[in-house]
Amino acid sequence: MLRFLHTADWQIGRQYSQFPADDASPLAEARVTAVANIARLATEHKVDAVLVAGDVFDTQTVADRTIRKLFNALGGYVGAWLMIPGNHDAALSESVWTRADRLGVIPANLHLALESKVFDFAAQGFSALMAPLTQRHTYNDLTEWFDHAETPSKHMRIGIAHGAVLGVLADDIDSANPIASDRAVRAKLDYLALGDWHGCKQIDSRTWYSGTPEPDRFKDNGPGYVLLVEIDAPGCEPRVKRLETSQFNWQSMDQTVAVASDVDLVIERLAGATEREVLNIRLAGQTDLKGQQRLHEALGRAEAKARSVQTDLSALRLMPSDGDLAALHADGYLGEVIAELRDRQSAQDGDTQGEIAGHALGILAGILAEHQAVESAA
Repeated sequence: MLRFLHTADWQIGRQYSQFPADDASPLAEARVTAVANIARLATEHKVDAVLVAGDVFDTQTVADRTIRKLFNALGGYVGAWLMIPGNHDAALSESVWTRADRLGVIPANLHLALESKVFDFAAQGFSALMAPLTQRHTYNDLTEWFDHAETPSKHMRIGIAHGAVLGVLADDIDSANPIASDRAVRAKLDYLALGDWHGCKQIDSRTWYSGTPEPDRFKDNGPGYVLLVEIDAPGCEPRVKRLETSQFNWQSMDQTVAVASDVDLVIERLAGATEREVLNIRLAGQTDLKGQQRLHEALGRAEAKARSVQTDLSALRLMPSDGDLAALHADGYLGEVIAELRDRQSAQDGDTQGEIAGHALGILAGILAEHQAVESAA
């Protein structure tokens, strides 16, 4: 029986510029930790090899220190690592791979394909047909040669490639590099290990995307795993099992607020935040001053618990209630302005001018509430 791990899209060296520095650094470091977790799992499950289907590095220009850290993380598994470049780290004439070679950090148990070739592993009884990318974008199927590649008759045939399966994936994947959807059948492969799609996805019984081992975006497509694959003999159907590798869990929440119970739902979700979560909160609709205050307090508590909380409240309007306005004790000119805005909002309900008046009222009430809070604290 052949047993191996299938992984891809490590994107080592990725920068999270949309996050504050104190969040971005741990998120980047988690990608290296995920590789160390893969090495640990490979040892625990006594696999014959680890297959890495491209995009090991996020760019060609990662720092030397980052290159060294990546190869250090492989040290937890002393068996065979099989690796190809993807579109982010293509095997150019001068690349991150040539730099790694000059640094002398590529271990002897790493079988790196910088050109299309077959690696035969007689002791384990399989041949790896490896199709690296030698440029960022190609428009020919680089796995086509698999169909005619010769391998020992009793060896299992394992393909490793990076690209987009034609007619199956969405249009917003990382690269245009095409792969025939029936390549495993055409090439009589026992398994085709793919990279490029960052979520875990089965194409057919012998063709899988492993997804990235550490989530890197707010997309619920099954990232954060490595695949454990077992094949009893040539021609037998693979058994595939997901093993968790991720440190952080990226979650997105889009909520429209209209009534107090909607605010309660948001607060309840935020109360359950953990240190493993990276949250993206987008709220729309409207709330009164009390609801706004409760939301801000809940967001503050969540920010102290979660790894990161990104918040977009631009579509959430403050709509102060009569009680809110009365509690502001606005008199004189400010009182007259508030009264006029309320009249315009009510008289032109649903009209653009009415919406503008309501928005202005919310802004003014918010400013007065903040001023009142500062005076109370002084």
